[in-house]
Order: sequence, then structure tokens, then C-alpha cells
Amino acid sequence: MHAPPDETAFSSHHSLIHVLGLLVDESIDANAELNRAHARRAKTIDDARQWCEFTYQLDNAPRSMGWSPEVTCRRVLESELAAALHVPERTMSRLIDESEALLHQLPGTYDALSRGSLSYRHAQVIIDQALSLPAESRIAFEEAVLPDAEALTVSKLERRARRLRELTHPESIQSRRATAVLDRSVELKPAHDSMSWLTAYVPCERAQAVYNRLSDIARGLQTADERRTLTQLIADVALDLLENGEPTLAGATQGIRPTVLVTVPALTLLGVSDEPATLEGYGPIDADTARRVAARAPSFFRLLTHPETGTVLSVGRDRYEVPADLRRWLRVRDETCRAPGCSRLARRCDCDHCTDWNALGLTAHDNLAHLCRRHHALKHRTDWNYTHRGSGTLEWTSPTKKNYVTHPAVKMKAAPTL
Repeated sequence: MHAPPDETAFSSHHSLIHVLGLLVDESIDANAELNRAHARRAKTIDDARQWCEFTYQLDNAPRSMGWSPEVTCRRVLESELAAALHVPERTMSRLIDESEALLHQLPGTYDALSRGSLSYRHAQVIIDQALSLPAESRIAFEEAVLPDAEALTVSKLERRARRLRELTHPESIQSRRATAVLDRSVELKPAHDSMSWLTAYVPCERAQAVYNRLSDIARGLQTADERRTLTQLIADVALDLLENGEPTLAGATQGIRPTVLVTVPALTLLGVSDEPATLEGYGPIDADTARRVAARAPSFFRLLTHPETGTVLSVGRDRYEVPADLRRWLRVRDETCRAPGCSRLARRCDCDHCTDWNALGLTAHDNLAHLCRRHHALKHRTDWNYTHRGSGTLEWTSPTKKNYVTHPAVKMKAAPTL
């Protein structure tokens, strides 16, 4: 016979969870207060900018040798505020520009920040993408991105904002890529303690393929005796390949080819449309690059979508057995771990059964979602849980009974059931 439940222990656990819920509520309130403080800071910084500009336009304004009134004003403003707020002047210069953008170009973003519903980091993502657009396109972009901004993490918002920027930009992505690719470069910057930064500004599809290959080789080196972290291994593999032309580290798999997913609208692939495609882990890419990628290396899988609904028509069914096909379909749908706030790519996650297999759960698209190992364990070892709400939308419930909704990266109408 089993012992009856300990009601005292249950009550004690319930009380502890209740207190945790109250502390979470206080954290939410404090975070909103911090956001409002950032809005206030932005306004005071912009007020200071406007006052300084007005002052240095006066006839009796102080003059500096070799500087125009505008340059003098800016230098004074940056140095005054930087000293007062104990930040580098370069940081202050960015804050001045961001504050001006919020107060005069992105009113919706400033309003959300003032209400406390948007963090300053989220606002910076919107500012960065908006200011790369022509002035006449910024309000339309802001109106498109704001509805999602308050519910997404910074990294997920950045992905979303980059996609919306591509849809909003009046200049074609092909012409912008043609200009940007001329600036490709590799830079070497000395750092502290006998170290250096080696960075490359290159076309996104090649950068993604290179990084995936480095990651795959590095993961193959993670044996029980390996003491280096994955980050250290990736760096070592990169140097080894660049210096020697092939991976010579013990345990490395030579000739490994990365897998890169590119979702291409059907009419784009056929050359009838120039609608941008999507490169997994990066975002929108131009139609010419997508067609070139889809036509060449077998390490790129072609994903055809309906030109209007975005529904996947084919995932290269001739390449995979059914389980692999469904997994790839889910990988396109989810893109990342589906836990609230997690941005680990789906290609590095587990496919989790919402209703456990042992509880008669089906291996079907509406009972599966990608979870990274950390959140997979969290779901099974704590009171975190989720349910499918249709069309790939998940509703999560925390131990304190707070609800969070995560949406798929791509809305897909149907999938096979195993």
C-alpha cells in the first residue's frame, strides 16, 4: 500500500510557489520601472542635445579653433554627459543618436518604452534596423515590428526586425547586396594578453555554411577526455583549417559538409518572382543568392513554399525517410527552441513530445516541438509545461501558473503524421 499524501508538505509547497509568484510579479514591476527610467533618460539626453544646439547657434556662443558650432556643440555635449554618467564618449554618442531617433523618428517605440512595456535593448534593435531605412520608410517599419516587440526576447526580435526591414526597404535586396558585397573584408584587431580578433564581413550564406562546418567538426571532438569547451574547440578548428587547409586536430572529421536550410518561395526559384528567401540562422536573403544556393551543393536542401500562404509544398522528400522528413519540416517551422526566450537553433535541439509517448502521445506535428536540452530537462523535471494551440503556436505555463505564448518562425498548414 502507498502512504497517503502528506497534506502538510503539499500546503507548504503551494505556499512556497505562491511566494515565488509574488516575487516574479515584483520583478516584472521593477523591470517596467527600469524601462520607464530609460525613456526618461532618452528624453533628458535629447533635451540636452536640443538645448546645446540652440546655445551654440547664438551669436555670443563660444567658439573653438577649427571647429564649426555644430562640431563644438557635439563634442561639448558628449563629453559633459559621458563624464556625468561615467560612460565612454563613444557610448554617449550612440545614446545621443538613439535618444534623438526615439523622440523624433520612432514615436511608437518611445511610447512603449515610456509605458514600461518595452526594454531599452528592444528599443535599440528597432532603432538600429529603422535607421538603416530611408526616412520615409521608418514609420511603416515601426508599425510592423512593434506588435511583436513586447513579447519577444532581444535576439528573436532582432531576427523578426531584420525580416520586416527587408519587406519595408524600398530598394531591392539584390541591389543592396551588390553594393554591400563590395565591402567584404577580413580584419585583424589586436587585443589584450597576446590575443587578437579575426573577423570577416562576407556574404551570409557562405558565413553560415562555414560556421556550421566549424561547429560540426568541433562537436565531433567533444569526447569524454576533451577538456576544451565547444567555443574553444570551434576557435581551434577554425585556426587549424585556415593554417593547414584541412582539420588535423585529433578526432576531427575531414571533409565534413555542413547542412544549411534555405526556404525559397516557389516562384522565386522559378525566376518568376524576386521575393526574398530565408536562410536558417540568418534571415532574408536575395532571390539570386537563393536560386544559386538551391541549384548547387547537395549540402543545401531546397524548401519550396506557396507564393501566397507560405505553406511548405516540398522538403525534398526524395532525400529522406519519413521520420527525417517530418523532423526537417518541424525544423523549418520552429527555427529555434520553442521555450519562451530561447534562441538555440532547432538543428541543435531535441524533438519533444508534448504529450509523452508513454502517455499515448502521437509522433505528429501537432504533438512535437523543438526543445534544447536545457529546456527539455526543465519541462520533464519541473512544473513547466506547454500545450499546442494550433498552427504551431505553443502556450507555456510556468510553475507559478503564468502563461507565455511562443509562435512558430514559419506558419505551415499541414504536415505528415507518423
